[in-house]
Amino acid sequence: MGSLETPTGAENGSAPLAGNGKSPLVDGVEAAPEPDGSKRRRSSVLPLEVGTRVMCRWRDGKYHPVKVIERRKVPNAVPNDYEYYVHYTEFNRRLDEWVKLEQLDLDSVEAVVDEKVEEKGATGLKMTRHQKRKIDETHVEGHEELDAASLREHEEFTKVKNIATIELGRYEIETWYFSPFPPEYNDCLKLYFCEFCLNFMKRKEQLQRHMRKCDLKHPPGDEIYRSGTLSMFEVDGKKNKVYGQNLCYLAKLFLDHKTLYYDVDLFLFYVLCECDDRGCHMVGYFSKEKHSEESYNLACILTLPPYQRKGYGKFLIAFSYELSKKEGKVGTPERPLSDLGLLSYRGYWTRVLLDILKKHKGNISIKELSDMTAIKAEDILTTLQSLELIQYRKGQHVICADPKVLDRHLKAAGRGGLEVDVSKLIWTPYKEQS
Repeated sequence: MGSLETPTGAENGSAPLAGNGKSPLVDGVEAAPEPDGSKRRRSSVLPLEVGTRVMCRWRDGKYHPVKVIERRKVPNAVPNDYEYYVHYTEFNRRLDEWVKLEQLDLDSVEAVVDEKVEEKGATGLKMTRHQKRKIDETHVEGHEELDAASLREHEEFTKVKNIATIELGRYEIETWYFSPFPPEYNDCLKLYFCEFCLNFMKRKEQLQRHMRKCDLKHPPGDEIYRSGTLSMFEVDGKKNKVYGQNLCYLAKLFLDHKTLYYDVDLFLFYVLCECDDRGCHMVGYFSKEKHSEESYNLACILTLPPYQRKGYGKFLIAFSYELSKKEGKVGTPERPLSDLGLLSYRGYWTRVLLDILKKHKGNISIKELSDMTAIKAEDILTTLQSLELIQYRKGQHVICADPKVLDRHLKAAGRGGLEVDVSKLIWTPYKEQS
């Protein structure tokens, strides 16, 4: 699974190319001379060890607690001059970054903590639900299925972001996570993507040469939906293998998955675009398996940072269910879901189900609700139970739909985002060609 929508502003990390997207860290004031005591302390603690905890000045100009994840020598500098890759313990891993020594408050240095002891206390991972939701709202997959050893291995392998920024169309976007690009891109801090075919290059000049030759103006698949300026394209991973792999590389920069699917043949990709006279510009996508034994109708989902907070994530969830209706099947997102992923889907399920219950006269069964919505019966049951709208009487579940209670729950569920105009969906379900 992937991430849907996240906070805008400094945490979002995207900016039109006209600006550099970075906030100034300090006013241009010359620093005062360093006291002798500070110099001695500085020489005694440097270089900082991996695992050290210290306060670091972030882009908001304030100091926040961090843990040193990695370090590297500054080229052509004095022996103890390092840059440090830090994790802000209050925030999600997506905000991890390389910082210079002057951003660190060396008077706040704490000794390296034994990792095994730290795991028991989970010091850096404890946040209130509000803090976690604020930083990582609607992040759809965690690592609940991993044992402790596998999780440590995953975090060790992906702990340092290899690509810092990408250029995609008119946006320069700060990345969030590690993505396993081929080895020849190991020394690149920035990659340049063709926004239509998703080929990626090391230099701006290469992209400019490519754009003169690339004749694509939209994803290389069938346009199955167009409403106003919004279009949805279905891309078969088997027919468009390079595009599918490039999309996975790109998406992995913003999804904290344990794995990246290289075998894209088994997947269909549904790419949502905003269209103008220059072409169809990707804003997000979801993928689904061509054949799912577990009735999964969605595998990964992502709204790109510049397009978040516009309702596209909710639109993509709704679209996945409209495809399930066309297939005549019930669907459910791929498991496991993180707590916040469940929150996203629970919001969608709540809005859809309560809207029907408000309008429906007389009794209605969970089976009937499932047939109408393509939502799996188990998801309907758990959603209505969480809202305390269902009771178990005489050996069967009974839905209790008081209009005032329904209105209260609908208000709490929030707006539904962009509507899918089903009349604009021209699509036939996938069938394996013989």
